[in-house]
Amino acid sequence: MFSMTLVMLVIVLALLFDFINGFHDTANAIASAVATKALSPGAAIILAANLNFLGAISGTAVASTIGQNIVNPRLIDPPVIVAALSGAIIWNIITWYYGLPGSSSHALIGGLAGAVIISLGTGFINWQWLKDILAVLIVTPLTAFIAGILTMRLLLLLLNNAQPSRTNNCFRKLQIVSAGMASFAHGSNDAQKSMGIITMVLVGSGLLNDFEVPFWVKIACAAVMAAGTAVGGWKIIRTLSRQIFNLRPANGFAADLTASLIIYTASITGFPVSTTHVVSSSIIGVGAAQRFRGVKWNTALNIAVCWLITVPAAALTASIIYMVINFTLL
Repeated sequence: MFSMTLVMLVIVLALLFDFINGFHDTANAIASAVATKALSPGAAIILAANLNFLGAISGTAVASTIGQNIVNPRLIDPPVIVAALSGAIIWNIITWYYGLPGSSSHALIGGLAGAVIISLGTGFINWQWLKDILAVLIVTPLTAFIAGILTMRLLLLLLNNAQPSRTNNCFRKLQIVSAGMASFAHGSNDAQKSMGIITMVLVGSGLLNDFEVPFWVKIACAAVMAAGTAVGGWKIIRTLSRQIFNLRPANGFAADLTASLIIYTASITGFPVSTTHVVSSSIIGVGAAQRFRGVKWNTALNIAVCWLITVPAAALTASIIYMVINFTLL
């Protein structure tokens, strides 16, 4: 039986990661609605916080993937999870500070892999599952980009002879719905990652016999993510809503609709995805469909670089933290 102090530390860090995920990724669901003035910033955050909570308690498929498919939870001890979460949290704070829409999913997967490898070795990683997860993390932004192009082109075709003022008013209303969908989808995927981590340590410490997310873990993670969402991530909102493409209501609706469907599909199939990557890619796709040169590709390139370095950076950070913890405990 592990020290309850260490178990509690893991739970606190997992909830902290969940909170940071909430304010770090708030922009995913509401950036386009704020940019087009479909919602005021305050109303958008209230909407996002409430629907993030509902999405978070809608299932546990992603929690199961994170908590028991990458590594056997019975082999994990709290210091490994402390290092993994610390690596992910540090990287999330760095990307938030610089206003970059980095990926909480990439950071957590990287942190977990780095901590497990440095503590137990490469043989304890379920590489097939890890490869599948990384493949989905890579494919979903590409899918969102292509789907964003197709959705926007379809809307342009349908709205070819429509009056711009009536179109804008109509899509501002529809954006409230699509922003709500994106917020629900975000909660359904991202909050479950912390649920999986907490349940993992409860199984590993012998406090749970089987991997089943307790009700209190669901509520705690959902509430903390909603609280983080309420804080907001304004730096990232500015990046997504202003520095990629000058969004109009129809653009915002197309991007939110595309992203929410892709994210929720991943949630019900149990795959963690980067909501940041999916939303960013859908916005870029929508912008490219309407005016390729209107997309600020330098910003898109900076975001892509951030995506690529997150997994190894979080893994390295987690490895260093684990070595420090291990040296301290010796």
